[in-house]
Amino acid sequence: MYRILVVDDEEKIREVVREYGEFSGHKVYEAWDGIQAVKMCRENEFSIIIMDIMMPRLDGFSAVKEIRKYTNAPVLMLSARGEEYDKLFGFELGVDDYVTKPFSPKELMARINAIISRDKGRGNKKQLDFNGLNIDLDGRSVYVDGNKVDMTPKEYDLLVYMAKNKNRALTREQLLRDIWGYDFYGDDRTIDTHIKMLRSNLGPYRNYVVTMRGIGYKFEAENE
Repeated sequence: MYRILVVDDEEKIREVVREYGEFSGHKVYEAWDGIQAVKMCRENEFSIIIMDIMMPRLDGFSAVKEIRKYTNAPVLMLSARGEEYDKLFGFELGVDDYVTKPFSPKELMARINAIISRDKGRGNKKQLDFNGLNIDLDGRSVYVDGNKVDMTPKEYDLLVYMAKNKNRALTREQLLRDIWGYDFYGDDRTIDTHIKMLRSNLGPYRNYVVTMRGIGYKFEAENE
């Protein structure tokens, strides 16, 4: 059973998520604005947070920034707007997924299941070392020349996936499917944007992420 927090000032949206969530056997909690969501996250643990962007008092982006001080629970953003800027800004904040209203409740639940299943699948204590680039799989941390690097959850997942598939050409479609965890009906720019942010964070090791023209990307590095 998942503990789902849905944050939206539209009562109808909260009702739909509650109906489908409870039908799937999960516990659904509701907040009608960002301030209430932050208070609830201070006092409770949730499996996933579904967050609207446009809300009174405290918008979704600001709420996510504050909530990240208390929890690393996955966040799925909802919005009536479909601008690319909103999506890119959300990904930079560490948002795991993004759904534009109106949405299919069944698809929403599929995305929720994919996100949580992926998080639960992480486990054995391991570390991947590539010269000065070190990935702590147990602590979900990345170090560049000994300095911890701040990455969004998706950047981290992308780096780990590519590192585990070192020297293999990976298509954008494959990355979307295996990292996002479902058939992602999105734009290839989603991957390209995350690759750009990842390279920026890798600093002197940015060249480990190689562009394969007409295909996708590949991680090329030697293990220590």
